[in-house]
Amino acid sequence: MLREGEVRIPSGCAVSGIFDRTGGRMSGENIIKSIEVMHDRSNGLGGGFAAYGIYPEYKDFYAFHIFYDSAEAKRDCEDFLERHFDIINLSKIPVRRMKEITDEPKIWRYFVAPLPTRLAQSQLDEREFVVKCVFRVNTQIKGAYVFSSGKNMGVFKAVGFPEDVGRFYRLEEYAGYCFTAHGRYPTNTPGWWGGAHPFALLDYSVVHNGEISSYDANRRAIEMHGYKCTLQTDTEVITYIIDYLNRKQGLSFKETAAVIAAPFWQTIEKMPAEQKETHEYLRTMFASQLITGPFSILVGFEGGLMALNDRLKLRSMVVAEKGDLTYISSEESAIRIIEPSLDNVWSPAGGQVVQLTMNNEQ
Repeated sequence: MLREGEVRIPSGCAVSGIFDRTGGRMSGENIIKSIEVMHDRSNGLGGGFAAYGIYPEYKDFYAFHIFYDSAEAKRDCEDFLERHFDIINLSKIPVRRMKEITDEPKIWRYFVAPLPTRLAQSQLDEREFVVKCVFRVNTQIKGAYVFSSGKNMGVFKAVGFPEDVGRFYRLEEYAGYCFTAHGRYPTNTPGWWGGAHPFALLDYSVVHNGEISSYDANRRAIEMHGYKCTLQTDTEVITYIIDYLNRKQGLSFKETAAVIAAPFWQTIEKMPAEQKETHEYLRTMFASQLITGPFSILVGFEGGLMALNDRLKLRSMVVAEKGDLTYISSEESAIRIIEPSLDNVWSPAGGQVVQLTMNNEQ
């Protein structure tokens, strides 16, 4: 039996991402190769991917990826969807049967648009209506879990090592302009299909290496704004915080990063007057969304990708560029396995946001 100190856990978990700043679409094969290099950072209890630009033929519809535990759960969920959405297309998500991936639930995909009458009755904007419906399914329909709900994007996750999860979902058959990946080493929660990363809501997806010590405070604060934290994991809370700050409060991603990885007060005191005023406002107004503890996260969103370390940089993160492609990973080796010759490589400082968009703004 292996004893403490004989098992390599190099900061636990692994993240990786690839983004094409021109919007060009690439196969999912390289993101599988990248995350596979960091096999020892995970323990087989969770792996997953987010992919953007993969459904161009349905780009105007929300793509719901749903796990079902039973035929009854599927029937109940589809009844709910039919009452609230126009279902344009539905099908099983294609998978490759593998001995490494077991106990899989039923995995279905739906392309939907809110029914105009239901949307009008709700008096909500379209995206908030979709969020409310996702939470209704996930909290009130036993055995059904919507784990992806954005437009022209999808999350693919499971219990297993990430490279096996990618091949299980046949990710090499998809083409997108952005992919993120996660290999999980859970420390506080069990490994199960819904608990694997990425966590997603609408087009936001988060993969996370670390453990936030402010989880309880962050969870209580975000639930005051109508979010339902049902999975007891810090990555779920991070996803909801980003949705709240960016979509609901209208903060930019740079401002969002300045909230969740806020500079220390002594650092703010030394800033130029205008910058100081901005950071004082963000720290004061959104104090409950400050995340403490070690983390490195990749946040996917429509048309972009954001990377962020905690302000003390307690988790590793490397960024590299080659032509129009940007790579971000927990280890440089996971980048060089797919692109040995790089134009530029650097490691962002603690709290330094790296934001990528189609027009190459950072």
